[in-house]
Amino acid sequence: MTRPWLSIRVQIALGAVFVAAAIPKILDPPAFAHMIYNYRLVPGGLVNALALVMPWIELLAGLALVLGVWRREAALVAGALLVVFLGAIGWNLLRGHGIDCGCFDVRSAGKSRDEQLADMRWVLLRDVGLLVLAGQVLAATSPRAAISSRLSRG
Repeated sequence: MTRPWLSIRVQIALGAVFVAAAIPKILDPPAFAHMIYNYRLVPGGLVNALALVMPWIELLAGLALVLGVWRREAALVAGALLVVFLGAIGWNLLRGHGIDCGCFDVRSAGKSRDEQLADMRWVLLRDVGLLVLAGQVLAATSPRAAISSRLSRG
């Protein structure tokens, strides 16, 4: 699971997902702020700040993964963001509060509550999959993996 050929592909794929998710949010901060507000988890005073800062963190983590720089740090940031996203979506799902996640498109899709709840279940599964990818990059960039790689090369 920590082979370089796999790790490079995983980090590029994960990075591309984060870059693709960040761009619409950066281009339309007010719409993203509205998405954050819909989660009803953040105090109103922090919504705009999050809408301005979070997409740039996603973009920088994604670019670092795609470019192969600060891979471990970028995977940690991506993993932390995914845990936050999983918690926010999961909490709203548990309380039956249907929302559009705002993950890749910051404009409301106008779906029914039931459609939103169904979409949220798929988003949870997708984010768990992305978290597994972040875990793979972390495993491949761990100090143990580096030592094991050096030993296997002789």
